[in-house]
Amino acid sequence: MTTVRKSQSAPRRRVRSAYTREEIAEIFRRFSIQRPEPKGELEHVNPFTLVVAVALSAQATDAGVNKATRALFAVADTPEKMLALGEDQVRDYIKTIGLFRNKAKNVIALSEKLVRDFGGEVPQTREELVTLPGVGRKTANVVLSMAFGQATMAVDTHIFRIANRLKLAPGKTPDAVEQALLKVIPDLYLFHAHHWLILHGRYVCKARKPDCPACVIADICKSPEKTVDVPAPLVPLEDSGAGTSTNETVTP
Repeated sequence: MTTVRKSQSAPRRRVRSAYTREEIAEIFRRFSIQRPEPKGELEHVNPFTLVVAVALSAQATDAGVNKATRALFAVADTPEKMLALGEDQVRDYIKTIGLFRNKAKNVIALSEKLVRDFGGEVPQTREELVTLPGVGRKTANVVLSMAFGQATMAVDTHIFRIANRLKLAPGKTPDAVEQALLKVIPDLYLFHAHHWLILHGRYVCKARKPDCPACVIADICKSPEKTVDVPAPLVPLEDSGAGTSTNETVTP
């Protein structure tokens, strides 16, 4: 019985990427040239405001969150100031964001916990971060990467789609995709990998219709949805973070 269980469970642990190690390394080498220093698009001024911004971004766009938080963070950039502001005023600041009522409660609750349990400082471990109200594994990974320089893989909707569409690291859940990507991405590129994938999914390999002519990995890509085999010119974007338009990807 023990032998049977081992043989049945082994395939679940394998990462079934459609790419060789050399191909994966080349994909991320090109991303690194296109966006040498990729940046997240959520505006923040310190680890606390980053935690709040990422928590607010669930089921919302980064642009929409930034529009709401610019004024909020101008008056409340610490847990103590957020608590002084109060739930009603927080709600007024973020009312243009989806699920704003529940999110306002979470912002106050996580601020309370930071003050009570962490001396007002954002913790630097995933295990502690996920104890904050409104903070899940994805949010924790983003904070660990952007605020504390840890190499993590925050799987949002873009990365989940890209990993499966490209057959780079297929998985049925975000956690499965996260673990698969951590196994296949070379250590050299891991720190920036989640930003490269997010930005590629947001501006090129879009959800409704991928812009394959603007793709720098079109010749390597194994997606059945691919429409071209010739990669776009590999040039650094003027904005190495997000890029302001897809056209910048193909214009030397």
